[in-house]
Amino acid sequence: MTSSWLLTMALLGAGSAPAWRRLVLLQDYNTRVVLLGMTLLGAAGGLVGSFTLLRKRALMADALSHATLPGIAMAFLGATLLGADGKSLPLLLSGAATTGLLGVAAILLIRQGTRIKEDAALGIVLSVFFGLGVALLTIVQQMRQGHAAGLEAFIYGKTASLRAADAYLIALAGAASIGLTMLLFKELKLLCFDETFAAAHGLPTRWLDVALMGLVVVVLIVGLQAVGLILMIALLVIPAAAARFWTDVMGHMIAIAAMLGAASGAVGAAMSAIFAHWPSGAMIVLVCTAFFVLSLLGGTRRGMVSRAVRRVRLNRSIDRQHLLRALYEVLETTGSLESAPRPSGVPLARRQLLARRSWSPRRLDRAIRRADREGLVVCQGDEITLTPRGLEEAARLTRQHRLWEMYLITHADVAPSRVDRDADAIEHVLEPELVAELEALLDKSRATVPASPHELEPPSRGAP
Repeated sequence: MTSSWLLTMALLGAGSAPAWRRLVLLQDYNTRVVLLGMTLLGAAGGLVGSFTLLRKRALMADALSHATLPGIAMAFLGATLLGADGKSLPLLLSGAATTGLLGVAAILLIRQGTRIKEDAALGIVLSVFFGLGVALLTIVQQMRQGHAAGLEAFIYGKTASLRAADAYLIALAGAASIGLTMLLFKELKLLCFDETFAAAHGLPTRWLDVALMGLVVVVLIVGLQAVGLILMIALLVIPAAAARFWTDVMGHMIAIAAMLGAASGAVGAAMSAIFAHWPSGAMIVLVCTAFFVLSLLGGTRRGMVSRAVRRVRLNRSIDRQHLLRALYEVLETTGSLESAPRPSGVPLARRQLLARRSWSPRRLDRAIRRADREGLVVCQGDEITLTPRGLEEAARLTRQHRLWEMYLITHADVAPSRVDRDADAIEHVLEPELVAELEALLDKSRATVPASPHELEPPSRGAP
């Protein structure tokens, strides 16, 4: 078993125990600067990506990242032909930024000047620019200086080979992007949610859009060498998409997205340092994906587990309301509400409730047991009795339901024969404040329960 473990670790390329210790204690200078740079890059990607996601510009960022490849190749070719240093990182990034912006301009030109939709324009520009970049990169690799340049690192990323100057450049650009985003937070928030409203209040929406795309360009360009142009889009999209599962508040969303992006950059860079044969960009994206899956499952706002829990609670609440209404309607039909001195003490048979609704006996039994635990009913054998608190709640629910029925019949032209189902569909999902407002519109007393309107004819439109 020990030999199998050693073989597995050798295949994975895992470092020794001293390597893990150096990483955890941050003993190596290069490790510290790389982790700092990737943490700030991930935070900036999550922060800026939140706005691009809400602005529905995620695919434009993808096209922009692919459009940077020909700029990198042309910058290297031009510098080499002129006798300059073709490996200069500022020069390569300047070329990447130039063709990236040209790609964005081409998308806008195609979208506004032709009938081609934005998604088709994105596909055209992405494929054409990336194809041109691959062709130019092939030419570069055939040059004597090309192989030494290592330009292929811009496609897949190579975090472990970053120099201190490169990591500081990434950290500086990431910190500047974070600062500018926070400075324009209110304006960008309004731009993402209601561009027309922002323009009506005098905000320069076009320049704000340009500023947002400029932030995207900065984050993409500085992250090319670390994550690669193909995978860099993941740092802009995945943390922001994962944050949506946790909150609906914009401020909380960008904070969560920044933390997820920072954690993804730091953990991915650390793993690429330990597992020498694993590509850094891919590791960062895989860590992002792991956070996304966890958010998808466990997110408190939109996660699958929390949504399933809320659905179960809603179904149980609906069953409880239907049970109490059915008990009240049976008491009303039998005349027990008027004749009995204590209507809450009148026992009702289970079969009387089954006839009121199309639920199964098992579902009815579960609803009765839960209502019994809540102190709304008392169940003895086959007989169910409303408690005083249960009768009060049943009267309130029945009144609310019938007010909805009357509202739908008199104001929405719903036929009395189908109004019960329509009222059911509404009363369980609307907020209590809206229910109270609609009840006030009907000008009904809270102490009385209206008669069932199923047999009433809707009033004539010409009646006063």
